[in-house]
Amino acid sequence: MDPRALERFVAARWEAEILPRLVEYVRIPARSPHFDPDWEAHGALDAAVRLAEAWCRAQPLPGLALEVLRLPGRTPLLTFERAGTAPGTVLLYGHLDKQPEMTGWRAGLGPWTPVLEDGRLYGRGAADDGYAVFAAVTALLALHQQNAPHARCVGLVECCEESGSPDLPAYLDALAPRLGAVDLVVGLDSGCGSYDALWVTTSLRGIAAGTLDVEVLSEGVHSGDGGGIVPSSFRIARRLLERLEDSASGRILPPELHAEIPPERVAQARQVGALLGDTVWRRFPLAGGTRPAETDPTEAVLARTWRPALEVVGADGLPPAREAGNVLRPRTRLQLSLRLPPPVAAAPATERLRALLEADPPHGANVRFEPAPGADGWSAPPDAPWLREALDAASRDHFGRPAAFMGEGGSIPFMALLGARFPAAQFLITGVLGPGANAHGPNEFLHLDTARRLTACVARILAAHAARAERGR
Repeated sequence: MDPRALERFVAARWEAEILPRLVEYVRIPARSPHFDPDWEAHGALDAAVRLAEAWCRAQPLPGLALEVLRLPGRTPLLTFERAGTAPGTVLLYGHLDKQPEMTGWRAGLGPWTPVLEDGRLYGRGAADDGYAVFAAVTALLALHQQNAPHARCVGLVECCEESGSPDLPAYLDALAPRLGAVDLVVGLDSGCGSYDALWVTTSLRGIAAGTLDVEVLSEGVHSGDGGGIVPSSFRIARRLLERLEDSASGRILPPELHAEIPPERVAQARQVGALLGDTVWRRFPLAGGTRPAETDPTEAVLARTWRPALEVVGADGLPPAREAGNVLRPRTRLQLSLRLPPPVAAAPATERLRALLEADPPHGANVRFEPAPGADGWSAPPDAPWLREALDAASRDHFGRPAAFMGEGGSIPFMALLGARFPAAQFLITGVLGPGANAHGPNEFLHLDTARRLTACVARILAAHAARAERGR
């Protein structure tokens, strides 16, 4: 392919076709089913699918077949397919469901308010990862425009990824005869360490989650009356969490929740640490004099990609500070999110949490751990030589520097599933969530220049995959 002509074509399509649709998409409050159990009645997920479907159908791409699948009781799945002129099957993945609003958006911004500013599109979901379906189809259109061969390409765009992808296995079962043997998976739902290279995700952490419920009273009592006699539900919750996490260091204590880090991942972490330096931790908006838990770049990379970490992501039973009276509260409920090393399976880790937190409750309090959907981690298979060469060539041509390789600290639930279903496939997992993009949080943005360059890189990888198949044949 002609790299410069490809860049011009992709940039024009982004400006005229993709960006206007993403602005519309940001306005749709397409919360994932976990955060909107009445999603079907509210219709936002269906609105997001209709927008993407209509855009895909309007593209001047001969032979592009589209279908919206709706299995009973499940979120819709948009699938597209284009026959290839080279052997093999490529699976391209994205999702349209979003995280909830979150507080803390700066003035003028909001989750459903699209704002274009300094080459960024602010708002929920465009980068995580509503852009994916538009970028994937545009990459196919770019191949068609340059008469470049590609293998058969099948796109899956789901609507429950942010809930742990519970509907995807059923759709994969239904589509199994159509999919056949997949030899390349392209997932556009990941992150990047900077905005000046093609970043390839080499591993993903899993997640174990649930709600810790501590109950000590049937109703609240005056703290001056009961304080010193009635144990604090919050204090008991703190003691229970100390079984799991050392509060001084943040280290997760049970050894079975850790995993040995492979030497090649340690080597990659050293390379990334040398490349990014303090940016590894300076990318986060630390308040005031807050210091990071890790300042060594290599250790910081490993801490966010291969070591377990706990966060209390929500709480019930705590009134807002301005409304709080001097009352011993009856209960404290904490929503826990434990990031797991890639090899640690979510189901036994969740069961370990339940056993650890419910055993022998302090003061005999009513303690219950209610598991939430988790996700297994994933570690990529070794890159085939053709793929490594194609990644470097695409990154050099469209970003001006070699491709970079790094694990990510988040979870993409479908990755472990696809890795198990297609054990012989190669994987390109990448994305646009770089420094400051703040997926799931306030002020989330899509870095538009990176998204354009990444679209061109996807086209190049599809072309390289076809060329490799032709050489082999």
